[in-house]
Formats: sequence, structure tokens, C-alpha cells
Amino acid sequence: MSALIVAEVAQAHDGSLGTALAYIDAIGRAGADVVKFQTHIAEAESTPAEPWRVRFSPQDETRFDYWRRMEFSEAQWRLLKERADAAGVRFVSSPFSIQAVELLERVGIDAWKIASGEVGNLPLLDRVARSGRPVWLSTGMSDRGAVRSAVEHLQEFGAPVTVLQCTSLYPTPPEKVGLNQLQELKAAFPDCGVGLSDHSGTIFPALAAVALGASVVEVHVCFSRDTFGPDVSASITLPELAQLVQGVRFLERALAHPIDKDRMAEELAPMRALFGKSVVAARDLAAGTRLSASDLALKKPGTGLSPDSLPALLDRTLRHAVRRDEHVTLEDVE
Repeated sequence: MSALIVAEVAQAHDGSLGTALAYIDAIGRAGADVVKFQTHIAEAESTPAEPWRVRFSPQDETRFDYWRRMEFSEAQWRLLKERADAAGVRFVSSPFSIQAVELLERVGIDAWKIASGEVGNLPLLDRVARSGRPVWLSTGMSDRGAVRSAVEHLQEFGAPVTVLQCTSLYPTPPEKVGLNQLQELKAAFPDCGVGLSDHSGTIFPALAAVALGASVVEVHVCFSRDTFGPDVSASITLPELAQLVQGVRFLERALAHPIDKDRMAEELAPMRALFGKSVVAARDLAAGTRLSASDLALKKPGTGLSPDSLPALLDRTLRHAVRRDEHVTLEDVE
């Protein structure tokens, strides 16, 4: 089964419906499987006292104001869903309130992504689990105990769960990506899929994760690293997304076709003859020459005696003359 490549728009649209629609089109052209958003309803998820993680937006007085500016109406969410369908990509969003879950259910959604900060939000987990749709659970800020509690809670309702290794650092440095967690999560949650939600701002962890068996890889995307927003440093560009898609599909084909080295060597015998070397005369040699190492050379192509036959020719006498660069064979010596 192919890994799902998830392109996370998050707040890269900066509250513009037109920009959000343009992201969907670009993600579809890049070949990703899923476009993912975040569904924020400020009144339902936050208070005016919420502090900034990073004060990046000069036009918003508070973090609450920023979330309110990021909201789309239900009609606008329907337009986004319709555009995703037209672009041939699945539509996923992270809800941050029960109201957001209900909105997304009305709009239509292919899976739920539970953001790191919502892992302990049991009412939210209950609500999404009851929908019957797959749930992708981010582990970014949670210890193993909290993740296990969330997984068990979701599974009580029969929800298919994929656990995503994630580190909530923006951008995530290589030593904090935690690729080792993929195998640990497989062992800890054998009934779940595993994947990676990456914030490194590169394509490399997602490629490695697919090679390690991830069924879902998620990356943030942006049109350019010169664009505005809090996640740009943790995002890849759309051309990089296309490269990631190409790399993942290449790896999947490679992993799906293990090779037998002996059989491959047999298949490549013509190449071995072309690039290998044979024993030849180093110069014109007269009949009766007692062969020494200086009389022989190893040169391409490899259609004559192989180099490992050289010792069998030394101190033997030529039956007849051999010209320079002609093959020397065992039949040529006494």
C-alpha cells in the first residue's frame, strides 16, 4: 500500500479564501494525496487571554484576533472541499473544538488529524471517534502514557488510528526528528498505523520515514520561503513537495521489489563482460616466450580470461606468437 503524502496548509493562507484555493490546486499538481487544513473557531477554542507562541502578526492585536481572522465560514469550507475533490486530493483538517468537528462533518472530510495539543481533549476524541472516519494522532507534545491513553480511548469506538511521530519545534532540527520512534510506535501500538508529521522544513525525514515503513507522512507547505506566516521556516515549498512525491514513489517501488544478488549478477553478465577486464599481451610476444608478469596486462573488455586467471599463466611458455593487446588464453601456453 502506498504511503499517504499529506500537504499541510495550516495558516499559510493567512485568512484568504483565494489563497487557500490556490494551495489546493498547487498541491494537487504536485501529486500529493491529501490537502490538510486547520479549522479554527476562535470563540469555541480560545480566550482573549491566550498568549502568542511567537508574536509574528502586526495586524492582530491578540492571538485570539489572529484565530478569528483565520476562520472560514461553512460556505467557504464547502468551497475548499469541492476544490479538493476537483483537484483529486483527499480533504483533511484538524478541528480544535467540538463546533469545528460538527462543521467539518457537515462539509465532508476524509480523516481527522488530532493536533498535538488536543491529545488529552477526551470530549474532542470522543466526537471524532464516533464518526467512524480514520484518525491521525499527532504525538508532538505528549509522552508515551498520554499517547496510549488517547489511542485506547479512540479504539473504544472502533476508530482506525494512525499514530504520528511529531516534534513540536519549528523548525525541527535533525537530532530532534525522532525517526527511531517509528519502530517504537509500531511495537507499542501493533493495531495502529504509524507515520511522521514533520516540521523540519526539508523533504529528508519524510523520505526516511517511508523507507522505515510509515503509512502517512505529513509536511507543511508554502508557496515560497518569503511568504508570511508562523510556519514558513518549518515548511517545504511546492516544488519541493513535488520532489518529495517523486522520491516517495521511487522508494516504494524499490522497497516492493527486493532483488536476488546472484540472479541480478546473471542478468548483468553482458555488462560485466563490457566493463570487466581480460588478460592480454602487454607487447608483441614471440613463440617460446616464458611468460612473466611484465608480459601480460589486464584490459577491457572482459570477454577473455578473467584477472583471477593471471597466476595460471605465469612461468608458462607460449605455443605461438601473440600480438600486443590480443587475449592470452590457457590454450596459448604449454
